[in-house]
Amino acid sequence: MGKLRAKPKYNVISMRISDEERIELEALMSETQKSVSDIMREAMLQLKSKLQLNNQAV
Repeated sequence: MGKLRAKPKYNVISMRISDEERIELEALMSETQKSVSDIMREAMLQLKSKLQLNNQAV
C-alpha cells in the first residue's frame, strides 16, 4: 500500500513527447535524482516566476 500523505495528489496529466525529449527527460531524472512529476512541477514554477517577472517589467 502507498504512503499516507498530508496533501495527496489525485490529478493526473499525461502528455506526448518525442523520443529525443524522453532521452532529455531521463537524463534530467538521472542527474537530479528527481521524478518526472517533480521535474515538471519545478518547470511549471519556474515558468510562472518568469511570466510574473515579465508582467512586472511591462
